[in-house]
Amino acid sequence: MHLERVIAALAPADVLRRAPVEIGDLAYDARTVGPGTLFFCVPGSRADGHDFAPEAVAGGAVALVVERPLDLDLPQLVVPDTRRAMAPVADEFFGRPSEELQVAGVTGTNGKTTTAFLMYSILAAAGRRPGLLGTIESRVGGERRPAIRTTPEAIDVQRAFREMLDSGDRSCAMEATSHGSELGRLDGVRFSALVFTNLSQDHLDFHGTMERYFDAKRRLFLEGGPPAAINIGNEWGRKLAADRPDATTFGLTDDAQIGLAELEGIDLKLRGRFNVENALGALAASRLLGIDDAAIARGLEAVRGVPGRFESVVEGQPFEVIVDYSHKPEALESVLGTARDLAAGRVICVFGCGGDRDRGKRPLMGRIASELADLAIVTSDNPRSEEPQAIIDEILAGVTSEVEVEPDRAAAIERAISVADEGDVVLIAGKGHEQGQEFADRTIPFDDREVARDVLRRLGAKA
Repeated sequence: MHLERVIAALAPADVLRRAPVEIGDLAYDARTVGPGTLFFCVPGSRADGHDFAPEAVAGGAVALVVERPLDLDLPQLVVPDTRRAMAPVADEFFGRPSEELQVAGVTGTNGKTTTAFLMYSILAAAGRRPGLLGTIESRVGGERRPAIRTTPEAIDVQRAFREMLDSGDRSCAMEATSHGSELGRLDGVRFSALVFTNLSQDHLDFHGTMERYFDAKRRLFLEGGPPAAINIGNEWGRKLAADRPDATTFGLTDDAQIGLAELEGIDLKLRGRFNVENALGALAASRLLGIDDAAIARGLEAVRGVPGRFESVVEGQPFEVIVDYSHKPEALESVLGTARDLAAGRVICVFGCGGDRDRGKRPLMGRIASELADLAIVTSDNPRSEEPQAIIDEILAGVTSEVEVEPDRAAAIERAISVADEGDVVLIAGKGHEQGQEFADRTIPFDDREVARDVLRRLGAKA
């Protein structure tokens, strides 16, 4: 790609040291720069990419995209926002891949991962050869890769799309986040179908208000007007549907175009009301893609579970142990409701809240757990840079009945399982599929599922 094409794509405010340059790759991390790279100097909350430009040049960068001119002797394109500049350049550099790759996006506070897994399964059942971009993992040409973030930077997104096409994929199920929308990571993605699952309080540390959070989601449905499937069982979904009267509506409401009756005869393996909504969203989007009902049914029935999403841990115990990613008020309320439906005895809930994230949801989750669980054990989640006890104190400010407190998450899980009786349901909420626990100065290996499994085995051995 010639530098002149980059200039045409960006229309920069200024171009310094303009010269004929051929671009062989794109990067925003100086550690990944090789010969012929166009390097984007992206300012971040902890580091500024402009400070790493000399390192990028030493690594082989032949041009820079900057927000301020640097004293370096190579072409520099000055733009107002280097992060947003990545999307149009990456789209062009990788050959506008989403014009050829059929991208089914899923956005919302809860249900993105499960709905994306369901979409992937349906696309596979329909012979659409899908890839996957999501929270748990990515799949490119059948190869599984660990996810770095739910919605990667624009360069990573477009690179993944191109790799999918080159490896034989012809479609992609993708989680689309509000961060990805707000930060321009999704600019240039042409969605063939886009699902809105729901909206509830989360990420207010980033967006500030629910209205701004909603606007970040809403933007995806208005820019380009992709074929849309919207859950109107949620007030924010109804608001979005009013902006997109052409959308297909779904949900567990009488006025939804696609409702519970559409799942009759389908052996859905996933439990819970929330998973019924996820299945309806996947079904609605699949019809927008022209997939026939027989393939939709095969795809839905093939998904037996999603890692860390209402996932059972079974070691022969006479009670249920469920691990779920629910780390938001509405999600916790929903999974506790499903746990109650399953329980012949008590519902025991272990949960905490993450550090350096939306603090306003902490007392809300404390109230929900204390009201809906027979025994709530408040513990640490990922405290990050905050003191675990300070997070717990904010959770406790919302409780309405007696709860137990055990800051050590492994000990809290052991406590919950040790007091469970036949017919009880133990819900371990918050971390789901995650395999580490983040502290200020370190991340330690930690998987709720494996901790629970170890406790069950040890207690079983003692018995």
